[in-house]
Amino acid sequence: MRRSILAASLALSFALPAVADDAVQMISANAAYDADESMSLTFIFHIDEDLAEQDVFIEKVAGSGEVFRPTGATRNMDAPLYAPADAVPHTPLQIENTGPWPRGKPLGFTLGDWFSARGSGHYTCENGSGVVSLQFVNLVPNGLYTVWHDFAIWPPTKPFLGFYDTPLGSRDGTENVFAADENGSAKFVREITPCLQLTGEQLISELAIAWHSDGETHGPMTGEFSTRTHVHMYVPLPKRTGL
Repeated sequence: MRRSILAASLALSFALPAVADDAVQMISANAAYDADESMSLTFIFHIDEDLAEQDVFIEKVAGSGEVFRPTGATRNMDAPLYAPADAVPHTPLQIENTGPWPRGKPLGFTLGDWFSARGSGHYTCENGSGVVSLQFVNLVPNGLYTVWHDFAIWPPTKPFLGFYDTPLGSRDGTENVFAADENGSAKFVREITPCLQLTGEQLISELAIAWHSDGETHGPMTGEFSTRTHVHMYVPLPKRTGL
């Protein structure tokens, strides 16, 4: 299982075409659940849930030209990170899907650098409007990032059809952008209306941040995972009050 039901989250990934209409209907019903809320947020990595990291890759044998997804068993924190030569689908529930794939561009830092990032924050909702306040350290120096509010139908379909990703704030993707400074530190504060859709009986919800190695954001779309867009960390959102 990608993440526990208690954690109530799933990682950022492709849109959910076969069930997108249902997901959108659930999301649009958000106003019915805008009870006053206040919660702390702590970001985690895929390996914290015993999953493979999804969008950065290492060579197990230097010079082999083949790259793999890092897992919790990976011990070489000095391993350089790469993108694949061609896009690799974001498939966190396929735990065995770790490679190999042909090596692409170097990303310019190590696995230890990637895992040194930390993120936390706070979210409040009052009278139907919310504030998301986040702070990060040890991100990619001068890296361009976006924040996403992500959803998946639960229990998952078999085969799993994917995730539904929405930019935090404006749906055109103009309000979810931030940049790390030369030390990798960043802050992000956004007022949102309506409030966040939390996890429900048939929907799990999270916030995630993605680094864009191409130096571009992609509006309402995430951009191509693994080659351009790399999910760095995420935070599960809890169940709605009363469930």
